[in-house]
Amino acid sequence: MLNFNEIKELMDKMQQTNLGELSIKDGDFELKLEAKKAPKVVSYADANDNIVETAQVAASSVAAPKVAETPVAQVSGNVVKSPIVGTFYAAAAPDKPAFVKVGSMVKKGDVLCVIESMKLMNEIQSDFDGEVVEIKVENSQGVEYGQPLMIIR
Repeated sequence: MLNFNEIKELMDKMQQTNLGELSIKDGDFELKLEAKKAPKVVSYADANDNIVETAQVAASSVAAPKVAETPVAQVSGNVVKSPIVGTFYAAAAPDKPAFVKVGSMVKKGDVLCVIESMKLMNEIQSDFDGEVVEIKVENSQGVEYGQPLMIIR
């Protein structure tokens, strides 16, 4: 039997490949997915032929949520991007001060933050001299490869 995450992964693949319908049957387990614009109900029949609904997912919820665009003043400068996927930490430990704050002056090689990835703490160093004018992520936030972390001017 598939768990919720596996079913959601199948739904993601269906959306990516524009597959209209998918049916899986294995003994008492039966799963049927249909790609439609209306909300979907993912269901399967249990051993007693009772229909069990496991999730209601609209097609738009599989895609990344859209954020309302509001005019924002663009901050220019050198962008420090995440070199790895992981969790952003502004300080070496919860009881320690942040490595940098908005307004901090940094030199090339100074530690800006730590990104934890696979239980390893990776110090992220500045490639630029200047002032930290914006920190684009919050402490303990997950970050992706290439995601902007800070702007230094």
